[in-house]
Amino acid sequence: MPKDGSVTRDKILDAALKLILQKGFGSTSVDNVIAEVGITKGAFFYHFKSKRDMAVALIRKFVDNDNAHLIDGKSEVEKYSHDPLQQLLALISLFEQQFAELEDPYPGCLYAAFCYQGDMFDEEIRNIIAEQLQRWRQYIVDKVYEIMETRTPKMAVDVESLADLLTTTFEGAFIMSKTLDDPKLVAKHLRHYRNYIELLFSD
Repeated sequence: MPKDGSVTRDKILDAALKLILQKGFGSTSVDNVIAEVGITKGAFFYHFKSKRDMAVALIRKFVDNDNAHLIDGKSEVEKYSHDPLQQLLALISLFEQQFAELEDPYPGCLYAAFCYQGDMFDEEIRNIIAEQLQRWRQYIVDKVYEIMETRTPKMAVDVESLADLLTTTFEGAFIMSKTLDDPKLVAKHLRHYRNYIELLFSD
């Protein structure tokens, strides 16, 4: 087991994520996090200078995990096909399957939780979120342009907004899933997005 304090630091970040997704950043205090983890205030401030410092570390960890999902998904689907349309459809199907296996509604997304209270954050945090959303956008944009090299879409396509629609599908479905207490709703919405792309580029 690591002796450098990383276990405690990760526990703090995990607890903060859980609390922030439940009640928002503004309503989550350092004392709330300390109580959730079961540590002293001194232990918290050993790892983080402030609540803001914790927020930066938390969003960076969330982005790293999110980016790993994108990279792993790309690697997985590109093993099985060289066709960019099939790669994109398979990527969406992969995420759809993951969310279809949930037994409880997905707890939410830290990007949305932070953006809803954007006045509490500085440019550094907003830029970290924006850069990751751009990575998702750029991957889908590049893949759609690859598709369009050999397939003509059934109607005019704004490629960037089509790419962004994946993110908005996730974010909107997270909200509805929690509100309606339907753990399968995210997968259902992803299926609609996948079906739209398939119809758009079908022969």
